[in-house]
Amino acid sequence: MAPSYEALRLGRGGTVVAPPRHDVFRLPALSTSVAEARRHVVRRLRSWGIDQDTRDSAELIVSELFTNAVRHTSSEEVRCSLQLIGTRLRLEVADQGCARTVPEARSVTADQEGGRGLMLVEALSEAWGVGPNQGGAGRAVWAYLAT
Repeated sequence: MAPSYEALRLGRGGTVVAPPRHDVFRLPALSTSVAEARRHVVRRLRSWGIDQDTRDSAELIVSELFTNAVRHTSSEEVRCSLQLIGTRLRLEVADQGCARTVPEARSVTADQEGGRGLMLVEALSEAWGVGPNQGGAGRAVWAYLAT
């Protein structure tokens, strides 16, 4: 029989079960915080051994979602969450509320400067959506990536 500390690491058939990986960080709702959010995501995912393509996609998704939270809400801070669930990475960006519309991907013309962020999120992720911010007022926008 395995010692108790080993039993916690072993799954059925004696295979090693990866420890859960979850990270949450908060930054001021400022445009200057977007770059720090990107750097944090890349560092954390690299430390978890996530491949370069997934890191690149996660960096872009968090950048777009964080930017939207800063531009379209009256938040003082933005919360970002990363969670590795099996072979899927869940990204979530939550604001403190007061946006006038629900985030949705929309069609834009070639001459429009913005409006493509959620189209990129949709294209890069397996699934994405919007829900209430579990930490209080506001919304949480989440996306899943395969790792």
